[in-house]
Amino acid sequence: MGKTAFIFPGQGAQSVGMGKDAYDALPSVQDMFQTADDKLGFSLSSIIFNGPDAELKQTVNTQPALLATSLAYLEAIRGKGIEPDYVAGHSLGEYSALVCAGVLSFEEAVSIVRARGEYMEAAVPGGQGAMAAVLGADRDALTTLCSGITAEGHVVELANMNCPGQIVISGSAQGVAAAAERIKEAGGKRAIPLEVSGPFHSSLMKEAANRLADKLEQASFHTPSVPVVANVTARPVDDAAAIRGLLVEQVYSPVLWQDSVEWMISQGVDTFVEIGPGSVLSGLIKKIDKSVKVINVNSLDSVNSLETVV
Repeated sequence: MGKTAFIFPGQGAQSVGMGKDAYDALPSVQDMFQTADDKLGFSLSSIIFNGPDAELKQTVNTQPALLATSLAYLEAIRGKGIEPDYVAGHSLGEYSALVCAGVLSFEEAVSIVRARGEYMEAAVPGGQGAMAAVLGADRDALTTLCSGITAEGHVVELANMNCPGQIVISGSAQGVAAAAERIKEAGGKRAIPLEVSGPFHSSLMKEAANRLADKLEQASFHTPSVPVVANVTARPVDDAAAIRGLLVEQVYSPVLWQDSVEWMISQGVDTFVEIGPGSVLSGLIKKIDKSVKVINVNSLDSVNSLETVV
């Protein structure tokens, strides 16, 4: 019997109107969104359902919005009695995974990710940081290239190991531009600039990580009910204090997504259920291993069809 992993998307998956079908149909989801609005002191649900898009795209809003929407669909799945063997999330999505595993309450998580977004936006002045998706590069060669440019005084580092042939780099605007110009040295085809408000998952985020550490100290962390595969290590973490520490590291460390997926497959996972808006992670997993089953749950209709395939 194969195993199932629930996986949760990060920033970039958002869209105005996401989660509205779950909200309209499920009183428990309505309560969840009300909890978020009350905890944050403004109507997050109005921004999610009505926009405008520019407001939803602000990191401070995107992070709690994606958390709430992903967990709304998780609530619908749980109504079917389906539970995972492993959970993981991409960057911000790790918080959805931690709520799924009972490590954090939704109320605490929504407050933490709102603060995380604020700290990340504030860490580097607008326009001074950048990120780019590099296609076709070798990981080791790209690491060498970026290390050389960083040594010249312009920080650029590997940020997301997404799938074979797709690695995101992050750092100063000059560092990312220099790496993009020289990408062929690492076997890369091209570098695509990303629309982001800062150089996430790079050492330039250490100030944000330090501020987040203080916020996390105030939160209650519990032992996970199901293994949570951490972005920083690509291995499960089951100690509450260790989870806290890894969430701090995650802000300025690479997201080892490909490594995480490969490890779960090595443990017998043959079905991945992406819970939340979009289908970014599903696309990455298909590039990592075509043989596994990938299911998208980004609508109530997809929840209803889930019990026939899991």
